[in-house]
Amino acid sequence: MAKTAQEKADLKAEKKYEKLHKHKYKIKPGDVIFNVLNYLVFGLFTLACIFPFYYLFINTISDNDLVLKGQINFIPRGLHLGNYVSLLNVGDLSSAFMISVSRTILGTALMVAASGLVGYLVTKEEMWGRRFWYRFLVITMYFNAGLIPVFLNIQMLGLTNNFWVYIIPGIVAPYNIILVKTYIESIPAELEESASMDGASYMTVFRKIIWPLSKPILATIAIFGAVGNWNSLTDSLIYMQSAPSLYTLQHRLYIYLNQASNLSALMQSGGGVSEAAIQSALSGKVIKYTISMVTVIPILLVYPFMQRYFEKGIMLGAVKG
Repeated sequence: MAKTAQEKADLKAEKKYEKLHKHKYKIKPGDVIFNVLNYLVFGLFTLACIFPFYYLFINTISDNDLVLKGQINFIPRGLHLGNYVSLLNVGDLSSAFMISVSRTILGTALMVAASGLVGYLVTKEEMWGRRFWYRFLVITMYFNAGLIPVFLNIQMLGLTNNFWVYIIPGIVAPYNIILVKTYIESIPAELEESASMDGASYMTVFRKIIWPLSKPILATIAIFGAVGNWNSLTDSLIYMQSAPSLYTLQHRLYIYLNQASNLSALMQSGGGVSEAAIQSALSGKVIKYTISMVTVIPILLVYPFMQRYFEKGIMLGAVKG
């Protein structure tokens, strides 16, 4: 009887819980309206973000004559991939693409390695002058010498018209080091202590314990570094004035945009422009669209695979101060 009574009591409690649960989470008309508006607003915002890329893409795969007449707005017409094939014939574009790819891969890899190592070192109380060096590193985020002193410094170091100007200045990134340091401090200290008791050195602990456990934050800063290197324009514009062979893809796009803009201004002002120049400007419009897509596609392809690390890393890396 006691067991039966207990079962009845449990069944009664379960029904009461279900009743309260249903009552608590009952959807009200106001909730429905809020959800509809919420999905509507964010849906429109998503479309506003996606449409510029979609517009560029459909204009690169549509009939060029229709594109030049401005008749491609929402639906592609006269589908073809000839514009992407034609990019291979655009002067120095393939070399600019390889320069951008090389600086992105090498610059991001060195930045991630340096940020991981320095971020680990500044968490060690035994490090000589740890507080001073860490504060000195943080101060560089707030003070900058300015464009001209930085250019003169780069010039004295012999890095102008040199590929390494893309890599060396970005290896030490204070903000990324802070993120890595904060994340490492959230890792249980017992893991490192147990390894140290077994005779592991700092580098062994870093390589076999800290580095594998820090993949989320390292992937996060890798995204920051890759996007920054791929989209960078100013360093190529300023430091490569006498080395066209080292122009990045963004720099080449900038040149094409300027050429088309200058020609358009001459045409509007009534200046003497040859028929060949006009045809070049018209085809340049399609080339601009295609190059723009080429510069965007790599990041769009990489980001979805890194997103889960990015979200986890940025949240965990911001827990501590």
